Amino acid sequence: MVIFLDREEELEKLRRALRGEGFRLVVVYGRRRIGKTSLVLKATEDMRRVYYLAVGRGNLRRFKQAAARVDPGVLTTADDWEAVFTYLRDRVDVVIIDEFPNLIEEDRSILSTLQAVVDEVLAHSNLKLVLAGSSISTMTSKVLSYKSPLYGRRTASLRVDPIPFLKYRQFFPDRPPHELVEIHGFAGGIPYYMVKVREPFWDFLGRELRERTFLLDEGDFLLRYEFEDVSTYRQILEAIAAGKNTLGEIRDHAGLRSTDITPYLRNLEIVGIVRKVKPVLGRGRYRYELADGFLRFWHRFIGPNLWLIEQGLYGAEDIRREYSQYLGRTFEEIAREVVVREIAAGRLPRVTKLGPQWWTKRGEAREIDLLGVGDGVVVAVEARWRDGVDAAEVAQELREKVEELGLPGRVVPVVVARSFRKREGAAAYDLGDIYRMMA
Repeated sequence: MVIFLDREEELEKLRRALRGEGFRLVVVYGRRRIGKTSLVLKATEDMRRVYYLAVGRGNLRRFKQAAARVDPGVLTTADDWEAVFTYLRDRVDVVIIDEFPNLIEEDRSILSTLQAVVDEVLAHSNLKLVLAGSSISTMTSKVLSYKSPLYGRRTASLRVDPIPFLKYRQFFPDRPPHELVEIHGFAGGIPYYMVKVREPFWDFLGRELRERTFLLDEGDFLLRYEFEDVSTYRQILEAIAAGKNTLGEIRDHAGLRSTDITPYLRNLEIVGIVRKVKPVLGRGRYRYELADGFLRFWHRFIGPNLWLIEQGLYGAEDIRREYSQYLGRTFEEIAREVVVREIAAGRLPRVTKLGPQWWTKRGEAREIDLLGVGDGVVVAVEARWRDGVDAAEVAQELREKVEELGLPGRVVPVVVARSFRKREGAAAYDLGDIYRMMA
């Protein structure tokens, strides 16, 4: 299945965690649509398993019904978790409880109950227990936290992350490189969205907007899974998606001047939607950016224009007019993947720090997209989503910026662009080079 491309490492880690004698408690988490369920089912396909998807209520009864499809005798047990697991421990290989946060929501004592079940019933068995969840806030604070009753009992945890851009060619072997970047700007490496793009990207997007499919509700749906009242969160995300990245800019753009938005931003960080970024050299103010590529797309183009979309007044062509500018941030992330890969391969110098750097010079904002600092070497990277770039010209600008920062050592300028007019004077990578890396 296409969803398992580039999941070999996660599959092997999961299979390794579930192998061997003795009880295992494995926690798998990640945002919705990331492919956790498929990954867990693939890893356990050769095991005698009970799979249960937790819902809002009635979970014990529903769990027994799910287990009965594997062993009907479970229906004769008492209606409590200890009795059910006592029955199953020597009759199945693995029990999977998916969307475990729903079970916690129904019964706050379930964590203490499972603690007792693990300690008193399962600890000396060979059963494997997998708890999976999409609510990252719940999984981190209630299951993985040292305050959790289950703390110290899990044997492994796996956070499932988005597919890197450099793996996109495995999903879309016949698409040209510029279209892969366009798809990445929309899907953000989330398999659920990637596999929906079965036709040329702009045809797909036009149809989705005309037919008013899942896309219209998806952004709010994902927020509601983590937060009860999404209105303030949505205003904040739309501000960041519009390029506002300091506390003051976000507050002003969102019309929240009298609101302390720091707790909202902290919550968005916890669930992995927003990240707080510091200059790599430690100088300058923090910035906030959207860490979830799909939500960056949704809050830039879909959320602010829902009414127009519903009236048929806003479509793919409207997005296309702004899309090249929007892809600048996406291309910076792609450039980071390229640089990390080239450093690992030994084609660029090894560095001990790598990240964006920004500062001011006589009131003027200055920035290097990616700055790497190593032993006697400075790697300065510029990403430009445009054609006809002069690499030597950009390299000179990068050298001047490094000089402003007063960094000692040999400067290695790196330019990543859609295409070049001149490649000499820097380590230059265009879309063709990146596409060949994806083979």
